[in-house]
Amino acid sequence: MGMRPQSLAIWLPPLALMAVIFFLSAQPSLDSGLGLIDQIGRKLIHFAEYALLCFLCWRALAPSTNPRRAVLLAFVIASAYAVTDEYHQTFVDGRHGTPVDWLIDSAGAAATALWLRTRTLTAA
Repeated sequence: MGMRPQSLAIWLPPLALMAVIFFLSAQPSLDSGLGLIDQIGRKLIHFAEYALLCFLCWRALAPSTNPRRAVLLAFVIASAYAVTDEYHQTFVDGRHGTPVDWLIDSAGAAATALWLRTRTLTAA
């Protein structure tokens, strides 16, 4: 009754991305000293990494559930991970977790979820 190795392997990319996010969040500061450009750049990267996380989770879920459910679950996983990432940052010197950062992360996941939802509806 275990999972097939192929089923486990498809979860490696989202888990690897989660590990990278965790590692980067554990760094005391990622500030480049470029002021507003740095801040905007980091927010765009957050948006993009959670967009990618949502896609990778969807790709892992799609073979085992219906398309709409896979999209919803992928978004929930990515957004929930964003909550844990922001909480994790509250324990790192020089970092802080904020609801605004969670919203930016979740917006990235939502953008991918909406794109996937549109894609799955037109494919049906």
